[in-house]
Formats: sequence, structure tokens, C-alpha cells
Amino acid sequence: MHKLFIQSGAILGFLGVALGAFGAHALRAMLEVSKRMDTFETAVRYQFYHALALVALGILLQLPATSAASAKFYGWAGYAYLFGVIIFSGSLYTICFTGITKFGAVAPIGGLLMLAGWALLLIGVLKS
Repeated sequence: MHKLFIQSGAILGFLGVALGAFGAHALRAMLEVSKRMDTFETAVRYQFYHALALVALGILLQLPATSAASAKFYGWAGYAYLFGVIIFSGSLYTICFTGITKFGAVAPIGGLLMLAGWALLLIGVLKS
């Protein structure tokens, strides 16, 4: 599991930097015309925060002092982060690229998953 989180975090971090640069340069005009630059930047920012959190969780899971009870909650936190980013940032990217605003209804589900991930991380730390 720790390898999955570190790899996922690395991929999301790579894509966050690439998408951020692409949005700032190649897509800037399109995003400004559609008034979606803030939406795009929010998607990239939350993706990157949780990419770093996934890498940190992967490292935390490798520490010898991590108990089985903590590891269980860390694992759930990692999956919540991963699916939260996919749903939250993915829905915002979809809005930016397609203009279909109905995808905004999905974003809160991703946000709730990310919140759950932070709560699960806290519980895991309290169990250690």
C-alpha cells in the first residue's frame, strides 16, 4: 500500500506541475475567456496538496513504529485522498475543458473524501 500511495502521489504531483504550467501558458487565453482560470487553479492546487499528502502517507506507512491500527487508518486516508482528488479536481478540470457546469455537482463528493482523508489521518495518529 505504501508504494501505491507514493507512486500515486508522484504521478499526481507530476501532472499537477504539468497541468499548472500548461494552464498558465497554453490555456491561459481560453481559461480567461471562459472565466475558468480560478477553477483551474483550484483544481491544480488541491491536486498538488493531496499529492504531497499521499507521498507523506506512503513514507509514514514504512516507519517501523507504525502500528497495525494506525496503518489501517492511514490506508483509508490514502484512498480517500486519491479518490477525492480524482473526483474533485477531475470534475473541475472537466468543467474547464468542456464548459459543462453540471460536473460541479460532483466536486463536493471529492471534497468530502479529501476531508475524510484528513480526519482518518488524525485518527491514525491518535491510535499510534
